Amino acid sequence: MLPPPPDPHAIAVLLLIVVALYLFTRDKIPLETSSLLILISLVVGFETFPYSRDGITLQPGDFFSGFGNEALVAICALMIIGQGLESTGALRPLAALLSRLWATRPLISFLATLLSAALLSAFLNNTPIVVMLLPILISVSIRNKQSASGILLPMGLATLLGGMTTTIGTSTNLLVVGIVADLGLHRFGMFDFALPVLVAGSVGLLYLWLLAPRLLPPRQALLSDMSPRVFDAQLYINRESFANGKTLAEILEKTDRRMKVEKIQRGDGLNVTRLPTAVLHEGDRLLVRDTPELLKEYEQLLGATLYNTSDIENPIDEEHPLSSEGQLLAEVVVTEGSPLYRRTLKELRFAEHNNLVILAIHRTQTQGQQIIKRGMGDIRLESGDVLLMQGAAERIEALKSSGKLLVLDASIYLPETRRARLALLIMAGVVIGAASGLLPIATSALCGVGLMLLTRCLDWEDAASALSTRVILIVVVSLALGMALMETGGADYIARLYVALSTGLPISAVLGGLMLMIAILTNVVSNNAAAVIGTPIAISIAGQLGLPTEPFVLAVLFGANMSYATPMGYQTNLLIFSAGGYRFSDFLRVGIPLTLIMWAGLLGMLILLYDL
Repeated sequence: MLPPPPDPHAIAVLLLIVVALYLFTRDKIPLETSSLLILISLVVGFETFPYSRDGITLQPGDFFSGFGNEALVAICALMIIGQGLESTGALRPLAALLSRLWATRPLISFLATLLSAALLSAFLNNTPIVVMLLPILISVSIRNKQSASGILLPMGLATLLGGMTTTIGTSTNLLVVGIVADLGLHRFGMFDFALPVLVAGSVGLLYLWLLAPRLLPPRQALLSDMSPRVFDAQLYINRESFANGKTLAEILEKTDRRMKVEKIQRGDGLNVTRLPTAVLHEGDRLLVRDTPELLKEYEQLLGATLYNTSDIENPIDEEHPLSSEGQLLAEVVVTEGSPLYRRTLKELRFAEHNNLVILAIHRTQTQGQQIIKRGMGDIRLESGDVLLMQGAAERIEALKSSGKLLVLDASIYLPETRRARLALLIMAGVVIGAASGLLPIATSALCGVGLMLLTRCLDWEDAASALSTRVILIVVVSLALGMALMETGGADYIARLYVALSTGLPISAVLGGLMLMIAILTNVVSNNAAAVIGTPIAISIAGQLGLPTEPFVLAVLFGANMSYATPMGYQTNLLIFSAGGYRFSDFLRVGIPLTLIMWAGLLGMLILLYDL
């Protein structure tokens, strides 16, 4: 028998949750904007239509409590500590060890990489781990002349498996554990649910090691073939040239203002100022930089002769092709902590400041990729975008050594500072303090941030860049929706409905159905939203059935971490998606079997451990 419908406030909250989940799937609407709109709707709605239950009035200001939530403090502090480890190069020794191992024993190296990624992710946010491993694996694939697609995606998914192991492994875990503690239920310790994850995760890692690479077809990073190199060249002005006697403005107009003149050289050691009114004469040389096709087009339009800058005796022809000695191609992946995130190349003057040429932007979309070559300077860059750039070897190296950008090229160089060991010791102290119960995780992590700043492992600018408004707002609005769902009776209604629909099924099926439902939801919307909304429902279902709450809470926690099947399931999935040139179907091909493996293994362990 179906339960009676809830009151109008609960219905409104349920409808708002549906709207929120829909907005969270819209790529064109920033997640921060969607979160803020939902939060405003909650506050204004309950201010306009007050709600009281059992003599207690739900205050609109209560929905702001998420900003001071202990779990959010812990999440932000751990993000900053992760930035400290990344910027100091604290993980470089492990990276160097793995790169040496790859050169001799690739299969064993692959397993070691998966195990290392999973182990580190149990205690760190997985973004810096993926950022560390991506250049290594890209370098390995380039040197071995093989596709990186067989190793990048399994590595990224291994970090998601490891993140399930401890309470600090992911922000999702911290949120669920925090909500349970706030409700006065059993507070999970750091390793309380490590056993079921270790058992199921071991099978998952074996799948990622031995089977997943075979399911992935070879993929090539799209940019490497679609964007030609840029070359430095000289255009020699002959007596018959169109440019002879014309102003620089007239010449540029002839090329539809596409040609960019770096320098006007007249005679030996004399340069003419590049004013629009500057008149060109026979014998002048225009130093230009562009693709081979456009350089040849300029040669024909101006009636000039094209030369290499390093060879001014021989015109460009089949015997003397264009040369770009000392120039390297590299890809820069935009991450949420990057100085490029949500900025444009024009406002940053990125190419000018770094003396680089931006060839193209590879933008990840839900079902495919888009290559942008024109108007790149005005595009606001998003997480997962990849810039293909060219420049001198020392400029590319300087970009990598800054530690602020994820640069992919053929080298495995990673920045390291003398404070790397100190950063590792601080992180170890945070973990030990929380694991021993000496300090709550939020307090321990906050102390770690203070030590990172005091010891100058990172500065305030780096600390601020580590914080993500997207994560903060989605956590706050998820907590607000979860509170509204519980206080209005919406969670209880969904629990009653779920129990009614599953009447007659064994407890294992009820538990498995809940975990699978959350796993599907987390691949479409934010995993934090799926976890926070699902937790009060799980607690209500356990109450309806008269069973312990822990297995049902863990079913939600585990399901919300199974972001394996879509690129938008987790932020690092987008980085992997872009860097590896994957297609949407590749995530489905590998992620769905992994989801089923983890679902079956974790469900079996919960049934065994809780005697259900």
